[in-house]
Amino acid sequence: MIAGGCAVGSSAVVKGAGPDDLLKLREGPGLEHNIIIGLPDGTRLNRQSCVTTNGKVWCKVSLAERPSVSGYVSADYLAHR
Repeated sequence: MIAGGCAVGSSAVVKGAGPDDLLKLREGPGLEHNIIIGLPDGTRLNRQSCVTTNGKVWCKVSLAERPSVSGYVSADYLAHR
């Protein structure tokens, strides 16, 4: 997995979900939150902020192509673009 870190306002890309899976964009930072949409590898995102929940880093992001769509993803699946 690629740890993307958290540079607020930076651009990121989904990496590591795999060819047959999607990274879940969630309503909040954690697995207990509802899924908004699945994002394939290569999806371009704008990183807004990050928080640590239960030892995992979650980043609030919006879709680069549709900024009105936003939520949280695991930082483990983000790479700088």
